[in-house]
Amino acid sequence: MTNINIDQSKNEDEMKLAISSMKSKLQTIYEGGGIKKLDKQRAKGKMTARERVEYLIDDDSEFLELGAFAAYDMYKDVGGCPAAGVIAGTAHVSGRLCMIVANDASVKAGAWFPMTCKKNLRAQEIAMENHLPTIYLVDSAGVFLPMQNEVFADKEHFGRTFRNNAVMSSKGIPQIAAIMGSCVAGGAYLPIMSDEALIVEGTGSIFLAGPYLVKAAIGENVDKETLGGAHTQTAISGDVDYKCKDDKECLDTIKDLISKIGSREIAGFDRIKSSKPEYKNDELYLNFPFDRTKPYDTYEILKCLVDKDSWTEYKQEYGKTILCGYARIDGWSVGIVVNNRKVVKSAKKEMQFGGVIYSDSADKAARFIMNCNQKKIPLVFLHDVTGFMVGSRSEHGGIIKDGAKMVSAVSNSTVPKISIVLGNSYGAGNYAMCGKAYDPRFIYAWPSARIAVMGGKQAAKVLMQIQVASLKAQGKEPNEKEQKELLDRISLKYEQETSPYYAAARLWVDDIIDPGKTRFVISRSIEAANHAPVEKFNVGVIQT
Repeated sequence: MTNINIDQSKNEDEMKLAISSMKSKLQTIYEGGGIKKLDKQRAKGKMTARERVEYLIDDDSEFLELGAFAAYDMYKDVGGCPAAGVIAGTAHVSGRLCMIVANDASVKAGAWFPMTCKKNLRAQEIAMENHLPTIYLVDSAGVFLPMQNEVFADKEHFGRTFRNNAVMSSKGIPQIAAIMGSCVAGGAYLPIMSDEALIVEGTGSIFLAGPYLVKAAIGENVDKETLGGAHTQTAISGDVDYKCKDDKECLDTIKDLISKIGSREIAGFDRIKSSKPEYKNDELYLNFPFDRTKPYDTYEILKCLVDKDSWTEYKQEYGKTILCGYARIDGWSVGIVVNNRKVVKSAKKEMQFGGVIYSDSADKAARFIMNCNQKKIPLVFLHDVTGFMVGSRSEHGGIIKDGAKMVSAVSNSTVPKISIVLGNSYGAGNYAMCGKAYDPRFIYAWPSARIAVMGGKQAAKVLMQIQVASLKAQGKEPNEKEQKELLDRISLKYEQETSPYYAAARLWVDDIIDPGKTRFVISRSIEAANHAPVEKFNVGVIQT
């Protein structure tokens, strides 16, 4: 592509500005609790959490971080909790793809906030689904007590972590835990319920109750090292398996342990030598409009993502507002379901709006999803959907039943599902395109993503009408100026709540990614998924 028009130039500028803003936010997140606290850790002879991860992974492997924006812009009243106080992601260690979870002690001493729980559980869920060896780098003061009511007792709270330890062990998923700092109270179960545990002399400690609580509970005076330091827990209690003199020796020992793990049954997804896409990655920025109301040529986006000459379209002339096809991404065989944002003519000669799911599109997608399950081909969903078509024509044509077929096919699919939210992901369209509620193995968003029950303008107007009606019922009918101010306030709030940062902060998506890294992210996701055999696909009643 050589000739760049004004619209493409604007697309590129807006996307690159958004990416620059994202990277700026990430840079602040990477500083954890701040430079001073990181330096304080180093002064104790400890590596920071990110330094530990960087040292642990193979030189030629890239750490694909998950949940970097977890808790973003949350917990402001207590100073925030960057990345939810824990680093998580996948990378190769001694040649093996692993899940790595590392507490960041520079953030509130590594204490667990509600989003810390959610992020740890998500990391364990990914490890379980994909049978990934898991490495915990523990350095945590335990539950953040001011918020214990949101962390402790519910099903998806703190205790679920240790339940997952046990389940992962029963499934034969190796877990190695390194005690590299504090490991207190309930948190002490995580390393001991792992298959093997290591502890660093001088800085690592593990006990159910620290010296202050012991003194308060039973009146005993005991120092931290005697209570649960490296010597105590390796030579006396035998709770811990390996004693290491410093962080580097501990991480080197983990590398050695990982290198000796035997191979397991894999899924066996098809992969050949990778070839480059027809278009360069940079052309994604040119062809994808940041303005979520504008149509664009979806095929131009696919040419930036799939290996050249690998696209085979399914039912090309039918159900044109969803494109389905077989392709390869970095050599991996995939089935792609992507919303078509162009206005198209249906076989009935009627105009169909881009990004809307019609009956024929839903029917096509459901059949394609079932075919991919039959052939053991991973599915990639690329979201830019405004929802299902409404109105009498659609209702008479059975839109609910056809939509239900697609949702059912997505729900019962057993091959890995990887979702990328490119632009809009609204209403039931989010469900049909495998949103978070439908168990994608991984789900990511571009900076241009918007996730909500409906589009911002429509939602703001509906909400305003409700509030105006409520005010009228109280005898307080607002004038035109007051209504505009009300609409502006609602629109701003709704805009904030539909942004990808709002979604990523709450782990509705695993992370926000640079569109230029989409191929790498999909490839890594399938590599992870290939570690776990695929269950048999069963067709439900609604799909027949």
